[in-house]
Amino acid sequence: MGTNDFLKVLPEMVTFVRVAEVGSFSAAAGMLGLTPSAVSRQVARLEKVLQVQLIVRTTRQLRLTEPGIEAFVRCSELVKAAQDTMAMAQQYASAPRGLVRISAPKAFARHVLHPHLLSFLHRHPDVDVQLIVSDRDVDPVREGVDLVVRLTQDPPQGLAARPLMDVQTLLCATPAYLARGEAIGHPHDLVSHSCLSLGEHERDNHWRFRRGDEDAEVVVHGRYVANHSEIRLEGVLAGLGIGCLPDFMARQALDEGTVVRVLPEWAFQSTYQGRACVLYPPNRFMVPKCRVLIDHLAEALAAPHLADGRRPGHG
Repeated sequence: MGTNDFLKVLPEMVTFVRVAEVGSFSAAAGMLGLTPSAVSRQVARLEKVLQVQLIVRTTRQLRLTEPGIEAFVRCSELVKAAQDTMAMAQQYASAPRGLVRISAPKAFARHVLHPHLLSFLHRHPDVDVQLIVSDRDVDPVREGVDLVVRLTQDPPQGLAARPLMDVQTLLCATPAYLARGEAIGHPHDLVSHSCLSLGEHERDNHWRFRRGDEDAEVVVHGRYVANHSEIRLEGVLAGLGIGCLPDFMARQALDEGTVVRVLPEWAFQSTYQGRACVLYPPNRFMVPKCRVLIDHLAEALAAPHLADGRRPGHG
């Protein structure tokens, strides 16, 4: 018998187990929704494939042969495993449970996702979360990650996307710093100021702006360069100059008045802005643990989307 021949007689194995359990072709037929003759043919087909007699048929009763007893034990294990698999799947399909692995860029993960993941864990005690903090583009399929948060206007092919919130980059400084420097009415005025830039790429100190149909670019300089937005914010708060910050990073300081926006009428053309989306492999059978986490984040982070098409990136 070939390695995969058993696939052809799986239904017959189930039928045989039911016949052996109830001791009757007609009773097994009633359980399976078949006719007694159909049940008899299935058992006969299984015996033919196995090349052993499983059941001795008499006019009054059925009796398992010695190989029939052995086959019943093994086939029963198979049926039980199938039933357990169905029950397991039903558990996962009916209620949120299990581990969700989610990846997000560093600053966004720390300052946006993290607080909402804590509230999610309290709300769903049967779901665990592994947060993978990385600024590189994680491949959910290749790396076995359930959900990936990425700033993107164009989700990669082969992945579904759920928008979470919009992110833009702001220029901020302390009122004290601005009070002691030259007035800033145009991007070109930044030349005479200390500016805290990203420093990841050669042109990160080339700051580009747009106001309506007008574009401007200025090469800025400063005493502190850092590719971490939280560190740049601390530099700004320390009075070191004007920093470029994701809006979610600057929001609390702006609300408290410890920093103010610089050139608010100009859109800063940063790579770290756009639409924050949660990406995942499309699946019409999405498990509840992922669905409830996506819904939780989308509800918590809902915001008006960007009007332009600025290209997102890292910060």
